[in-house]
Amino acid sequence: MTEKLDLDHLRQWIGRTSEATDIVTAHLVMGLRATLFQEIGEPKPGDAAPFTVHWCLGQPVFPMSQLGPDGHPTRGGFLPPVPLPRRMWAGGELQFFDSLRVGDEVKRSSRIADVSLKSGSTGQLCFVSVAHEVTTPRGTAIRERQDIVYREMGGAQGAAPAKAASPPTAQHRETHVSDPVLLFRYSALTFNGHRIHYDRDYVTRVEGYPGLIFHGPLQAAFIIELAAKLHGGTPPTKFVYRGVQPLFEGGEFSVNANDNGASMELWTANAEGQPTMKGTATW
Repeated sequence: MTEKLDLDHLRQWIGRTSEATDIVTAHLVMGLRATLFQEIGEPKPGDAAPFTVHWCLGQPVFPMSQLGPDGHPTRGGFLPPVPLPRRMWAGGELQFFDSLRVGDEVKRSSRIADVSLKSGSTGQLCFVSVAHEVTTPRGTAIRERQDIVYREMGGAQGAAPAKAASPPTAQHRETHVSDPVLLFRYSALTFNGHRIHYDRDYVTRVEGYPGLIFHGPLQAAFIIELAAKLHGGTPPTKFVYRGVQPLFEGGEFSVNANDNGASMELWTANAEGQPTMKGTATW
């Protein structure tokens, strides 16, 4: 049974801060390029890394004894101790100011920006927003708002609604195959122990999903790389995105874009063409 949620208590975490530092290595850049189906190359000092390499940097390291049953660290440190058991990356906003490059010493300053409660079809939803600023000796490289959602264990949904709408038409589309190796590689690159991405027994028997779940930030990484490719190699000034429904392992997924002139609408989709993450990029 889920512990009672005390929003006033959880909101006491607003304003808490954390810092981490790391270095962009050539080996990390090679691994992320390979995972994003890019040319691996031989990165040299000063070469630009993939635009979302910051999600691989300075990740928290906890002893095994301090991990919860889902593989995440037990709650109540920097992040508030939300008692709802199921945690997902819900979306967020990114602003790009400068590329991260091989050899850069990177600092991430993080702050709990908000904690809010909503009701959904699956019950209570608790949203925690975290503000990050990523800097190098050259100055600010990235500002980010990360939205994390916690919800109750019941009511896991399948890959698509019962009455799915017709898939949207895309001006630009890339397709790839999602398999457990891809998900494992990204979990390793981001030091992410969340079991929904690699432990099939856990994700199907405990959380009730039909298969391993594709990482939210990995979908966003594919979207941002496509947006930059379609815009002469320049990442968006701002990218706002949200998860729509889970994307599962197995079969083809696509990364899609429609250029509207002033902005670009982008999304990932499952094998049936149904969007799983949507975003808007502006330059």
